Amino acid sequence: MQAYLVGGAVRDELLGLEVKDRDWVVVGATPKEMLANGFKQVGADFPVFLHPRTREEYALARTERKQGRGYHGFTVYSAPDVTLEQDLKRRDLTINAMAKAENGDLVDPFEGRRDIEDRKLRHVSEAFAEDPLRILRTARFAARFHPLGFSVCDQTMALMKRMVDSGEVDHLVPERVWQEFQRALHEQAPEAFFEVLRDCGALEVLIPELASEKVFQLAMAALGCVHRRLHAETEERFAALLSPLDAPVAKDRGKALKAPNDCQNLARLVTAFTPQIRDIDAQSPEAETLLDLLDQADVWRRPERFSQLTKVLECALPGDSLTLDLLRTASEAATGVEPRTLLAQGYKGKKLGSAIRTERLKRIGDAVAPTNH
Repeated sequence: MQAYLVGGAVRDELLGLEVKDRDWVVVGATPKEMLANGFKQVGADFPVFLHPRTREEYALARTERKQGRGYHGFTVYSAPDVTLEQDLKRRDLTINAMAKAENGDLVDPFEGRRDIEDRKLRHVSEAFAEDPLRILRTARFAARFHPLGFSVCDQTMALMKRMVDSGEVDHLVPERVWQEFQRALHEQAPEAFFEVLRDCGALEVLIPELASEKVFQLAMAALGCVHRRLHAETEERFAALLSPLDAPVAKDRGKALKAPNDCQNLARLVTAFTPQIRDIDAQSPEAETLLDLLDQADVWRRPERFSQLTKVLECALPGDSLTLDLLRTASEAATGVEPRTLLAQGYKGKKLGSAIRTERLKRIGDAVAPTNH
């Protein structure tokens, strides 16, 4: 029984990056032997175990065989006769198909170290084409390592194009697509993820609304702008991605991708606000128009989301910063209205609501009045 450090830990060590997760492959062992050595089995689809002390994952060497379409169409074989090279061969990219023995020797049957030096993302074998999710993973690694100069090699790009043409991407499960999208949105260069999908044709399948060059460039500019802000949340990044779309189209795409509700809601607001913000005359803004927007944003109950909304709109509408400043000014003025004060003055029911609106309009009008001169 031999254990090897594999995958990302070996890759990141060679790149001089911080190693965050350490995964191991065990060759020549059975589940019974692993359990006898104190390991705890956690894998449902194939034998994966937790080390009794470090809690790191140890998987028995395995091979996979394609049996159907999509991500789930595989049968797994794991036994003591599976070699380390056979296990590494089933992996996606050569930079992820290296192993390190316990004595420190590098096992690199597919020249992953050379591809690291050449800054290339290259598929290990033609088995890459059996799993369409690997297109998304490759694009995500392109986004992660883009600042280091990595790009997808021509042969792998050509293979991904053939996979798209064969219809493999159509069989991806939306939940798995969203998982990869969410991770990609937080990579070092998220725009690179979507550029790779565009170049291989997968973007036209997964988000066809972004396929036209004009819309794509607007989406990438907004996404890049939001990304450069520190600690941008997933919903802000997703809303920026869909910001060039019409509101009904963005709504349908968010649902199709099974994005979380917070992501869908912010994207809906951004796309609904975009034409309305453009219609406002920043030199002569109407208090009623600004208040209507604040009501739409539900700034009274969701001030944090309103802050996210304006941040994304700043990136999606770089030429409308003055209007967005007016909207923020209106928000600050209107949120100062205290319903309790009006209640104390005797307003109730519908009259209370009318009084609140009247006071908010007055405060907004006073706050933005200097822009009228």
